[in-house]
Amino acid sequence: MSDLTGIQGPDEQLKRGPILFAMLLGAFVAFLNQTLLNVALPSIMKELHTNETTVQWLSTGFMLVNGVLMPITAYLMAKFSTRQIFITGMSLFTLGTLLCAISPTFAVLLGGRLVQAAGAGIMMPLLSVVILNIYPIEQRGRAMGTIGLAMILAPAIGPTLSGFIVEHYNWRVLFYIILPISFISILVGIKFIKNVTPQSNPGLDLPSVALSTVGFGGLLYGFSDAGAKGWSDPVVTVCLIAGVIALLLFVLRQFKLETPLLEFRVFQYNMYTLNSIILIVVNMAMFSGMILLPIYLQNTRGISALDSGLLMLPGAIIMGIMSPITGFLFDKFGAKWLSITGLAITIVTTWEFSRLSMTTSYMHLIFMYTFRMFGMSLLMMPIQTAALNDIPQKLNAHGTVMLNTLRTVFGAIGTAVFITLYSSEMKSYLHDMTGISMDDKAALGRLAMEAPEVLADASIYGTNYSFIVAAVLSAVALVLALFIKRSVPKDARGVPLKVGKLSGERG
Repeated sequence: MSDLTGIQGPDEQLKRGPILFAMLLGAFVAFLNQTLLNVALPSIMKELHTNETTVQWLSTGFMLVNGVLMPITAYLMAKFSTRQIFITGMSLFTLGTLLCAISPTFAVLLGGRLVQAAGAGIMMPLLSVVILNIYPIEQRGRAMGTIGLAMILAPAIGPTLSGFIVEHYNWRVLFYIILPISFISILVGIKFIKNVTPQSNPGLDLPSVALSTVGFGGLLYGFSDAGAKGWSDPVVTVCLIAGVIALLLFVLRQFKLETPLLEFRVFQYNMYTLNSIILIVVNMAMFSGMILLPIYLQNTRGISALDSGLLMLPGAIIMGIMSPITGFLFDKFGAKWLSITGLAITIVTTWEFSRLSMTTSYMHLIFMYTFRMFGMSLLMMPIQTAALNDIPQKLNAHGTVMLNTLRTVFGAIGTAVFITLYSSEMKSYLHDMTGISMDDKAALGRLAMEAPEVLADASIYGTNYSFIVAAVLSAVALVLALFIKRSVPKDARGVPLKVGKLSGERG
């Protein structure tokens, strides 16, 4: 292993730049793909002659493959070199992108998306692990802040970019834009990326792989369908039950293995566990805005997809600008007060979104969403970095993979929960006001013709109620953030390191 953690001197210091650049390019396009197709789905349906249920698999399939593959990446990082994993992941992603761009049928397009997802699932955890291994702890905040450009900015600008491309060009251009960036990332990686992760050549426990696939796959598919089909749908119920059982068996098996596929002992470190919980709660609260605002803007207010994306663009830009700044502040002051400040802003702005109406101005929405994203920018990277700083170096890969897996699973849970809250409160309001059930399509059609404002009011009521729940979740995270303490970095054996400056809370 080429351990660059202790690099000193200007010549050696420069080696980190090209490595970070290659990883950043790869991660940017990987994270961008999470949201890139959302706005383009109607155009794809029209050109490839498919229906709404089928085309949704472009997003669902990407999420499933991504989420199922993530828990296995800790094993891959122990088995293969950093360079091998990076080039393989980016090559898969690039091949998938090319297939999507030239796809003559929907089947080829879906196949390309799944290949893309396999590459992205490898790349996402690898990025954070490499940062942890090549930067000393007192510089991790700035480095993690830099990769925040990819992890936060890329998926945030996806809908805006997609809306512009689809409105002016063919949806295939979305993939042709990504291709050269992917190629450049591979070329830079081939030249500069060295092996910076420890290798132990572990054996692959196939039962663990099977249980992980069924467990995480079942939960992700079940929760992704629950929002649309309802919790009582037989497929949703079976997937969730199978997922929970398989996941429990998976966890129990990991504690019995000498070399587990995914190390759950990372949760024996208090600050890792606390920050993981905060990250989960914040992630769910963040999804409320990503899900509910487009519904309010497009379905209720009749604003175009492009204009909806443009409304969210300033917030995405602010997050991108703030990521490196937040990283610098984290190195100086630690995670506690950054997260408390960010959560206070998030609570206020989320509560403000619970007061939407048909007359809420476009500029007010832009301001509140941008301010909300400013608050979020003070949260995500510091909390994640503080969690990873609390575990020994030998657990970096497992700790990173665990956080990425939790974020993916609870992102799906958050989506399902907020869609369910929105739908149930909308139904309740509509029934109370008119006596009409959402299942009575004929009555709903007449109501839409005779009194569309009632439907709009019901939709806004559901949106506002859901934002109240998101504000409460943010308040829970704020209470938890009060207990964040300084994480003392540990070596591979778990022994505290003596360093000149610690990333943590002062005093």
